[in-house]
Amino acid sequence: MVAENLKCLKHIKITDMENPFELINSRLERIEDLLQKIYKTSQNMVDSETPTKIMTVHTVSEYLNLSLSCIYKLTSGKEIPHFKRGKRLYFEKNEIDKWVMENKCLTNRDLNERANEYIFKNRNKSI
Repeated sequence: MVAENLKCLKHIKITDMENPFELINSRLERIEDLLQKIYKTSQNMVDSETPTKIMTVHTVSEYLNLSLSCIYKLTSGKEIPHFKRGKRLYFEKNEIDKWVMENKCLTNRDLNERANEYIFKNRNKSI
């Protein structure tokens, strides 16, 4: 049986055999191309699937745990970001989140760091 296999192998030339490294390389290139296509598709999906969440006065009131009259007062004073469509008020959730975070109270550590930065920047100006 071994002799028969050797006879078959004698007829096959090394040039007739496919280079395994070329085969692996071509498959890797195809995989890379597919991965790039998947990545581009997923990026497009992420960009198109991030719609802004629109909220009404009632949902903002619940979200911020404030009364309706407080929300109306903030909108009439133009203190809270909002949109008006006819008689209705709308709010963008991202904008509300930013608005809530912009009045952050600094900790003592934050205040000390800012004071040290100010002193360091302005130490030569007082001379």
